[in-house]
Amino acid sequence: MSQKLRKFFKAFGALLLLFLLYALGIILYGTYTDYQPTGVAPLQVQQQGTAPLPADSTLSLLSWNLGYCGLGAKCNFFYNGGGFFLAGDKMVRPPEELVQENYQGVRKLIQNNPSDIYLLQEVDMASKRSYFLNQYEGVKELLGGFVSSFAPNFKVDRVPIPILEPWRAYGQAHSGLATYSRYTPNKVERHQLPGEHGWPDRIFQLDRCAAVHYLPVDNGKQLVLLNIHNSAYDKNGVLKKQQMNYLKDFLLAEYEKGNYVIAGGDWNQCPPFFKFDAFRPGGRPYQAHYNIDAEFMPSDWQWIYDPTLPTSRSTKEFFDPKSTFITLIDYFLISPNINALKVKTINQDFRFSDHQAVRMEVRLGG
Repeated sequence: MSQKLRKFFKAFGALLLLFLLYALGIILYGTYTDYQPTGVAPLQVQQQGTAPLPADSTLSLLSWNLGYCGLGAKCNFFYNGGGFFLAGDKMVRPPEELVQENYQGVRKLIQNNPSDIYLLQEVDMASKRSYFLNQYEGVKELLGGFVSSFAPNFKVDRVPIPILEPWRAYGQAHSGLATYSRYTPNKVERHQLPGEHGWPDRIFQLDRCAAVHYLPVDNGKQLVLLNIHNSAYDKNGVLKKQQMNYLKDFLLAEYEKGNYVIAGGDWNQCPPFFKFDAFRPGGRPYQAHYNIDAEFMPSDWQWIYDPTLPTSRSTKEFFDPKSTFITLIDYFLISPNINALKVKTINQDFRFSDHQAVRMEVRLGG
């Protein structure tokens, strides 16, 4: 073997060793600092609203996955293109000015669609991907007088992917479910949903949860309100099934107590009977798509959504209204003692997020 070849293999070996030490260090550090919430935990409530809720109330609710203000129409995302090792020409994070543009668009939509309750998902509090913009506080300031709470579901000191480009690493993430209400809950809880990815993948994945709010009603009952964001990267639907079974048991138990129940958010699956490719027949989906089983809940419970417009899009590329895959995975579930009055998806062609907001109006029944 020539001297030049020996030097090459020596240098290559040294680089390989450095990379292995880096990867091992990241995994060990991630394991040591892993956020591992379990069970049910109380959440802090900020500010005070109006209480209790009148029994004959008509309520408006808006649900929206903000995509951390980093997944608007001008953005793509490396991970949805399979970029675990290399990002290629995809964005790990968008330019800061684009995050700010999306953030201002989010604020404007919320201002232009006043509601009694806002259920928001993928809201960053302190994440590198959104340049540490505190979106939770920003929306709270916008909704002066509303009660607010934050349920973390993504707390990682350093997400190391793309693994072969450590200088572009996703970095720190602190994100979760933000709920804002005109009415004051007497209890707010974070319910950790069952199921998790295998180690070490779970270190850098979301810890899926439901934010549960108990709003007193002046007839002695409670409105039990759930803000949810179920698993996305779940190839065989195993995690979704575990999470949905937990939610089913919880929802039915609360209804049997005589309470009103509303669950809304990003279910990451289509409602019963809704074709996942209804808006793009024959299109290639961006993840494995499932429908909630038609017999999942008793027939007098209602899935409330607007079938005329999509709520979610693929982020493999910038949004193209003619070709980007789109589907419907954001909606509400209401108990039989609640009457649905109207629902609409607010169409903005995904300008500020990879999801579109859904607004519903209901009236509490007997």
